[in-house]
Amino acid sequence: MSARLYVDLPLGPEGQELDLPPGPTRHAQVLRSQPGDVLTLFDGRGEQEWQAEVLAMGRSVVRVRLLSARVLRHELPQGFRLALVMPANDRMDFLVEKATELGVAAIQPLMSERSVLRLSGERADKKVAHWQGVAQAAAEQCGRARVPQVAAVRTLPQWLAELPPAAGEARWLLSPQAQGLPGRPAQGELWSLSGPEGGLSAGEEAAAQAQGFQPVGLGPRVLRADTAPLALLSWWGLAQL
Repeated sequence: MSARLYVDLPLGPEGQELDLPPGPTRHAQVLRSQPGDVLTLFDGRGEQEWQAEVLAMGRSVVRVRLLSARVLRHELPQGFRLALVMPANDRMDFLVEKATELGVAAIQPLMSERSVLRLSGERADKKVAHWQGVAQAAAEQCGRARVPQVAAVRTLPQWLAELPPAAGEARWLLSPQAQGLPGRPAQGELWSLSGPEGGLSAGEEAAAQAQGFQPVGLGPRVLRADTAPLALLSWWGLAQL
């Protein structure tokens, strides 16, 4: 099986020759790829991946030629967008990785009144870039053609204020006080919103509901901040099989 690499460049048409960007170049070098070897490339912009022949290997350049494309059908028919107050420590890395594998379309990191992890400025930008890299690596591994976008860190009030009116999508708020899940809508995407380790405050839940978020629950047990959104995403994806 050929190595599968994300390339942040538009790929196509067949026969195109290009130099791989630095990240994929290092990966190909670590794999000791040689001229004539075939790599699998995808650009995260559509639903296809390319077979590419290595033409030349240099110290800092790997040149390839695109051979043929294959259309993938690995995305969820009804998209799932995840907004969550960031869990502490390395739990956000794990969450981004697993959410990508499970098919999430986009991730919005948030801060709330009870946030343990608080980020701003350059530190926030570096974390988002790191999480985007985690999503790219997970997409490479799991066979997705699209890489979910990790948005800039926002406070929950900022994000809610900027959120446009719902246009065909469902909006669910994970809440320990809510009783069960509604039926999955017949069409449209889902925005899922969840809180930090200490949960959202009553005022924050009310503000979310004012923007159309319906409280939903996942049973009698209290799930961790990084477990609950993944459980909901798993259910959403499995229901579409």
